[in-house]
Amino acid sequence: MAGDAGLLQDLITAIEENYGSLSRVQKILLLTDGSVTALLEAIAGAEVTITTLVQEVVPASRETARNLDVREGSGVNHRVVELKNSQTGEVLIAAVSDTPLERLEPEFRQDLMRADIPIGKILKKHAIESRREIADISVRMPDEPVRQAFSITPADPLLCRRYRIIRQGKPFIAIEECFPLASFRSAHRVMVSAPSRLHLGLIDLSGALGRVDGGIGIALAIPRTVIIAEPAPAIRVSGADRETTLRAEEVSRAVTASLGISGGVHITIRATPPGHVGLGSGTALSLAVARAITELYGMPVPAEQLAAITGRGGTSGIGTAAFTTGGFLLDGGHSFGAAGEKQDFRPSRASRGVRVAPVTARHDFPEDWQILLVIPEPAAPVHGSIEEDIFRAGCPIPLCDVSAICHEVVMRMLPGVVEHDLDLFAAAVNRIQELGFKRVELARPAAVVHTLIASLRDAGAACAGMSSFGPAVYAVTDSSLSGLESAAREILGERAGSIVRTRADNTGSLIRNL
Repeated sequence: MAGDAGLLQDLITAIEENYGSLSRVQKILLLTDGSVTALLEAIAGAEVTITTLVQEVVPASRETARNLDVREGSGVNHRVVELKNSQTGEVLIAAVSDTPLERLEPEFRQDLMRADIPIGKILKKHAIESRREIADISVRMPDEPVRQAFSITPADPLLCRRYRIIRQGKPFIAIEECFPLASFRSAHRVMVSAPSRLHLGLIDLSGALGRVDGGIGIALAIPRTVIIAEPAPAIRVSGADRETTLRAEEVSRAVTASLGISGGVHITIRATPPGHVGLGSGTALSLAVARAITELYGMPVPAEQLAAITGRGGTSGIGTAAFTTGGFLLDGGHSFGAAGEKQDFRPSRASRGVRVAPVTARHDFPEDWQILLVIPEPAAPVHGSIEEDIFRAGCPIPLCDVSAICHEVVMRMLPGVVEHDLDLFAAAVNRIQELGFKRVELARPAAVVHTLIASLRDAGAACAGMSSFGPAVYAVTDSSLSGLESAAREILGERAGSIVRTRADNTGSLIRNL
């Protein structure tokens, strides 16, 4: 075992010879004999929470029994967790622990089984005197679950350490912790965490009054887009699939060229919502990357200018406003006609050069209104030329529908948010599903989307609808989400998809210098 300082330093030196210098923070995390949770909270400047992936009692294997000095086959609590920044949702460290049940007091065991408390905090709560004995420090390549947790590629190495917590002279807990080699670097880095958004609908695609578009939306606390940017000789993106990587590279090139930035940037994508499902992942990624670069190089550029540089917001201003301020959002669209900003009907990606639509109303969305997202696997995602064709074929929208949408927004939706009246707000959302361009959008998705909307309402949702072109379906309630989630799971059945419990984000993007 490599328990003394000299041998541990030799391990650090060997790693640096192969992978380059480690930062002081990285070395502290690898060598500390104190609470890792407390260190992470000091580093992140935020509370650290855990997400438990595995929590089960298993018989001790031969290796585990030897490591813990217990009988082979005796009961061991096996726990796999992610330690996260509570403000950004970023996974900081992944950890696996094994604890022999025979050495646990009932109260400690109860807290351990709750699965939501870091071990360091449990030890502190129960005033347990212990010491940490570091067994090994190493580098290894990530397996699939770890790659997903940290949003890294198979080529991104992990720094790992194994240690035991010793109590009363006996091993009390055996732990392995790991984090990406790219994390906790000492160079200046910028983290941006951006909300996703619901797009409830476009208001006017008739153009009868000389204006078009007009969006209605809500920023969402989760899922989020989380990226980290650091200086580099050239533009490099890691941590995502090919499509997302190419988009981030394109944005990076556009921003650096437009603003005359001569340096490069390494973008690490830690989290993104699924693409082409109606959550605005493209806008969130584009603005997060653009903002990170401008922060990195000390250039305060308004989000609206960044949206123009990256080709976002040419139809709806909701994504840009969600990034900037969060909340419930209404935008005023664009001038339309021969002398207007737009002369035809097009989605944002096909409306480059058109300024971001101005926000005409913004309110905090009630914190106690919960939102359930149900995202079936998209059969035929709507984007690119397909989306442009739909706009051409479906527009202009009849003026009577536009009038009805405006009536719903002004007399039910907005007052519902302002007066905290869910029934009033929900009535408008449900009615808008039948009107205007939302009716065009809802003609596209698979039958499961329509079934989900109806079933979620029947299960008690105040309102339910499809975000943008979907297939993401949302439901809003001020009571428990359990019944709605059960109904959604029953409808999804064996279909691929995901269900997310969330709320509105009334703040907008978070930006932190690391």
